Amino acid sequence: MIIDSHTHIFPKEMRNDRETFCQKDRGFSSIYKNSNSKMVGVEELIASMDEAGIHRSVVCGFPWNDPDLCSLHNQYLMESRARYPNRLIVFISLSFSDPKRSEQEFEQRMKEGAMGVGEVAFYEKEMDPQAIEFMKPVLTQMEQQGIPLLLHTNETIGHLYPGKGRTPIERFYEFAASFPNLTILFAHWGGGLPFYELMPEVAKVLQHVYYDTAASPFIYSRKIYAIVKEIIGVERILFGSDYPLIRPQRYFEDLKVSGLSEEDQKKILGLNFLKLNLKH
Repeated sequence: MIIDSHTHIFPKEMRNDRETFCQKDRGFSSIYKNSNSKMVGVEELIASMDEAGIHRSVVCGFPWNDPDLCSLHNQYLMESRARYPNRLIVFISLSFSDPKRSEQEFEQRMKEGAMGVGEVAFYEKEMDPQAIEFMKPVLTQMEQQGIPLLLHTNETIGHLYPGKGRTPIERFYEFAASFPNLTILFAHWGGGLPFYELMPEVAKVLQHVYYDTAASPFIYSRKIYAIVKEIIGVERILFGSDYPLIRPQRYFEDLKVSGLSEEDQKKILGLNFLKLNLKH
C-alpha cells in the first residue's frame, strides 16, 4: 500500500480568486501570489493518485492566520473525505493566533473524523516561544489522544524559494523536547534535523519524530534516503509528495536509484505510516 503523507487541496473559491485570499494572508501570498504556484481540488488529487498507484493520501489545507479561513478550508477537507472515505485522511488547519477558537475547531473536526493537525507552518515569521505557548492546550490534547502533528520545517541555508520559513532549526528541536509524547511529522526532512541525530542526546529527544520527503527533489541529493536511513533507521521516514508541488512519480524514481532495498522502499512508501496507528 502506498500512502502519501503530505498533499494539499483547496476549495474552488480559493482556487478561482487567489488574489483576494493573498490580500487576506501574507503567508499565503508569499507562496501563491505567483500564478505558477499550483492549487488543485480533490478531483485532481484523486486523478493523480490513480495515475501514480497511490492508495491513500493525507490532505492538508493551509495554515491561515484567520481562524475563519481555517474553518472554511477544514470544511472542504471534511467534505472531500466524505466523497472519498477510503482514499483520504484529513489533517486540519488551526490558527494559533486565536487559541480558544483553535481548541473549538480541533474538538469539532476530530469528532467529524479528522486524524491529525497540519501542515502547521510559519512562513512570514519565526515560530517563537510565544507561539508554542499559544499552541500548548491543543498540543497537550493531541499528545494525550495520540493525534499526530505535521509541522513545516526547512533548512535555513541554501537557495531561497517561496514558503521558505525563517525559524531556526534549534526551535524545532526545542518544540519536540517540550512535547516528548507527541507524534510529530517534520515535513521536508526536518530541515536537516536527522543529521543531528548522530548526537545521542538529540536522538533521544527526537525518538517520536518522523520525517517526510516532501519537496526532496528540489532540495536534496538522492543520497539523502540512504544517509538518513543509516543515521535514524528507515522506519521513521515517510513518503510525502507535497502534491501538487511535485508529481509522486518523481519520488518513486529517486527511491529506485537510492540504493535502498525493495523492503525499505515499501516501508517509506506506506508501511511506516500505517504503524502510526491513527485512532480517529
